Amino acid sequence: MPELPEVEHVVRALRRAVVGRTIIATEINLPKLIAPTTPSLFKRKLKNLTITGVSRRGKFILIELGRPGALLSDAERGNRKPARQQGQVLLVHLRMTGKFLYLNSEEELPKHSHAVFYLDNERRLVFRDQRQFGIMRLAPAAQLSQTKGIAELAPEPFSEEFSVDYLREVFRRSTRSLKTFLLDQTRVLGLGNIYAVEALFRARINPFRPVNKLSAKRVARLHAAIQEVLDFAIQHIRGGFNLEEGFSYGEAFERFWQVYEREGEACVNCGTRIRRITHGGRSTYWCPRCQRR
Repeated sequence: MPELPEVEHVVRALRRAVVGRTIIATEINLPKLIAPTTPSLFKRKLKNLTITGVSRRGKFILIELGRPGALLSDAERGNRKPARQQGQVLLVHLRMTGKFLYLNSEEELPKHSHAVFYLDNERRLVFRDQRQFGIMRLAPAAQLSQTKGIAELAPEPFSEEFSVDYLREVFRRSTRSLKTFLLDQTRVLGLGNIYAVEALFRARINPFRPVNKLSAKRVARLHAAIQEVLDFAIQHIRGGFNLEEGFSYGEAFERFWQVYEREGEACVNCGTRIRRITHGGRSTYWCPRCQRR
């Protein structure tokens, strides 16, 4: 499943490819992808809308739509701001296997092409999803922050709202184990299993410690580690994005992982063997010496 750094690169690739293009028709081959909206209503709502921007909220891709001529410059809207208030936003969550392709009119649609957006440059933006877990929702831009799935999210990890004080406060109110808590997108946004264990290793904090038992010093250290690991991953995505060839997201360089999937290997800091345990249904990796309780 793509995590926040991979989704960020999907957003950047889409922004380069489709901003300024107008949707002239839409084809929906998997109705549950857009449920509860019907395919006929979905098609009518998108017809002749222009893609004015592409941004992200957590792992949700926000495709911003308006009438022709509504395109805003980056200076006017910023890279992460939603569309103009009178516009629409198409929310897309890739889930496990969702991918975008940007195909010309002669190319054959691949298997599992569940949504096809026909653009005014004779190209098609295609959403394919082998496991069929992805979702699409259309919402008014003015109501985006209140939309289900968006309203519940914690602050963006690089925002001013995601401060050390914020982290300390949400930790104070919970007795959950730290690793489990970090995966809760309504409390700490952007960390999947890989980046959670990597951030904890960088911060030298035991993943099984109750969150309300962390000292202020450790909270500050973890806050910095979360931002560092996500930023590093964004900067080191492998292979780049080529929507024409079907790569909708990449992965961070495995060699950057200091602890994830390194069970039995020597810790890069102290040489102790890395351990792994299934915790909360997922593999957790840690160094028993660097990350003592």
